[in-house]
Amino acid sequence: MNVIKTKIKDLLIIEPKVFGDDRGFFYETFQKERYKAAGIIDDFVQDNRSRSTKGVLRGLHFQKTKPQGKLVTVTEGEVFDVAVDLRPNSETFGQYEAIILTGANKLQFYVPPGFGHGFCVLSDIADFQYKCTDYYDPADESGLLWSDAELNIQWPIDAPLLSEKDAQLPTLMDIKDKLVKGWL
Repeated sequence: MNVIKTKIKDLLIIEPKVFGDDRGFFYETFQKERYKAAGIIDDFVQDNRSRSTKGVLRGLHFQKTKPQGKLVTVTEGEVFDVAVDLRPNSETFGQYEAIILTGANKLQFYVPPGFGHGFCVLSDIADFQYKCTDYYDPADESGLLWSDAELNIQWPIDAPLLSEKDAQLPTLMDIKDKLVKGWL
């Protein structure tokens, strides 16, 4: 596998080694020792999978006091995936990294604990799969508004399909003090 570092410390792109021929393909989606050697030392405790249709935007989500690291991939379709650094003491606080994940490119995006995460679907459908380092806790969830001007994320979509909850998320400015005082 090939590990690609991003401009944000600890945020990684994983390019798995794919074995394929005219019958199909095979690759490891996770192997603890290899990922540990790549710097991913977290224990994953929960796997999730979602399906979304074209134009859906999910995010930018995080858990306030039980941050989840995520190893994300798309098994079918295409998404624009985004991670925002929300670690208060990070040199890249408030900055984001984006990547196109597809069923065809088989890339993985490792999003460490302390990041907001979201994606929008570019294909007719997308199956999104991710491993998490902590359990989902609805009482601890929060997020950032996808269109926050301070983040200035260059989404490839103008009018996404949002859940009611995601449409009402706060901006980074609205929650910055809470992040510094103990969230994450």
